Amino acid sequence: MASDALYINDGITIAGWELTEQFVLAGGPGGQNVNKVSTAVQLFFNIPNSPSLPDRVKTNAIKLAGRRMSKEGALMIEASRFRSQDRNREDARERLKDLILEAAKPPPPPRKKTKPTKGSIERRLKEKSGRAEVKKMRSRPGGE
Repeated sequence: MASDALYINDGITIAGWELTEQFVLAGGPGGQNVNKVSTAVQLFFNIPNSPSLPDRVKTNAIKLAGRRMSKEGALMIEASRFRSQDRNREDARERLKDLILEAAKPPPPPRKKTKPTKGSIERRLKEKSGRAEVKKMRSRPGGE
């Protein structure tokens, strides 16, 4: 269990009891340390059942999590970038914080409809009639 709370921003703080950590063996470089010590961290956070997050942030976070979400709704972040358990723990918590900050961003403003300018309409029509003229010149001469 992660005992200390994770501060996200002024409005969001995740309580320590909501986060679950599990330490596993990590692959990669590290010599005998890799074979003996569980340095990789798996951080679990149940997004849908979290009282710390607003509903909009929950839905956005679930979309952003993608394949890292289990069917039960638990987000798993695995950190094995560093050789020490403490640094991997901080890395996992930082990555969770980044995901929630991205989910908490306000939605983009709605698109404003714009009209084409008078000049652009005239240019388009002029070009259109020019193309029609070229195509008319390509046809067979209309004679007797």
